[in-house]
Formats: sequence, C-alpha cells, structure tokens
Amino acid sequence: MSDAAQSTAAEVRAAAEAVKTALDRHLAAVERRSGEDDPAVYEAFNQLAAAAEVYDELLYDRYDEVTPFEIPGAEDALPPYAGPEEPNALSVLIRRDYAVAEPQRLLAQAQRIEAAEGEDGAPASGTVHGALGLLFGEFEPDEIASRHKEFGLEEGDSTLWVTAADEPAEPGEWLEAPFEQVDPQQVVCRFDVSAVFDDEIDDVDDDDEETEGLEDELDSDLDEDEDLEPLDADRR
Repeated sequence: MSDAAQSTAAEVRAAAEAVKTALDRHLAAVERRSGEDDPAVYEAFNQLAAAAEVYDELLYDRYDEVTPFEIPGAEDALPPYAGPEEPNALSVLIRRDYAVAEPQRLLAQAQRIEAAEGEDGAPASGTVHGALGLLFGEFEPDEIASRHKEFGLEEGDSTLWVTAADEPAEPGEWLEAPFEQVDPQQVVCRFDVSAVFDDEIDDVDDDDEETEGLEDELDSDLDEDEDLEPLDADRR
C-alpha cells in the first residue's frame, strides 16, 4: 500500500480486537462440539482464520511487523461450490492418519481376532502388516477411530470431504484411485481435524494466563496505592 492508503493505528487495534472475539467464539464452539464434524466448529475456524488474516495484513502495512499465524493462501483454498443445487448423489471422502504407537498391543488384538475365527495355516497376526489387515478387515473404520487406543494406535490428522454429483458413479469406476477424481468445485463441505489447531488453542490459553497474571499484579499494586494518604495540596 502507498503511504496515503496506509492503515491507521486504530484500524490495527480494531482488527486485533476482532481476532480476540473470533478466538472466543472458536473456543466456545469447540467446547460445545456435538461431534467430530460439528459444522459450528468449522464455521468458527473459518471466521478466526479470516480475522487473523486481516490483522496480519494491517499489522504489516502499518508497522512492518508479522504474526506467527499461518493463513492458507488463495491457491490452497477450495474454489466456491459450483455443483448442482439439489445433488442426486454424494460421495464422502475420509482420510484418517494413525501412528502405530504400541505394536505389541496391536499384535495382541490381531491374535484375538485370529483365535476367534479359528483359521488354520500360517498366522497373519505375527507381523504388524498382517495385524493391520486383520484389524481393518474385522472392524469398521469408525469403530477403529473410536477405539484406536485399544488397538495400539495414535490418532493423527483427519479430513472429511462431502462432494456432490448429478448421478452416482458406475460400480467399480473409482475404486483404483478413490481420491484422484475429486472436482474441488463439487465439494459441498469439508471438515479437518489436526493437532495443529489444538496447539494454537493451547498457545492462546497460555498467553491469556500470562496476561491475567500481569493484570492481577497491577490490581494488587493499585490496591496498595489506595492505602496511601492523600498529598496536602498546600505543602511546598
């Protein structure tokens, strides 16, 4: 921006207040979350990202300073939905990442599955690869997600995309490459879960605690000052 159009200090301050308000709304939405894919949390996240982006731009314009916020660029954002107003078909794309945190627990669960099925031959539960095949063959993905600790797994990032279509896909049409044929303009909604978001909330909470501590100290100093006798205006 030119100097004539440079942001004012009041505009930067107002943008900072908007970020604080958006943070409060986001935290409140998270605390009231009705499920893993609560749309209220998704909306509050987007509002927070938008407020942070405005503040970041104004702060840099006015003071040549940056923030630690990582705002996705326009090239990373999904384009506006351009699909049918009344979709005749939907596809739900889900990716969930896990770390094998406790291999022995995973192997033990696989051995129980194998013993219950009573299959003969070489056991598949002797390796992590075989144990995972048994686990995901026995349980639905949603059940594994809700019981992942029992199976020795640790949750990572996850994402869920709902896409619209005029007609259902032909049987077997996309099975070899389920995520390669997604049209971004057909995405009705998207929900992301990541530890990155939790870390951002923790950082904000830590900052709030430090601020509250400073405010308590200031209040204490003011209370002590109130006990002082008033100065005599006639004294020289």
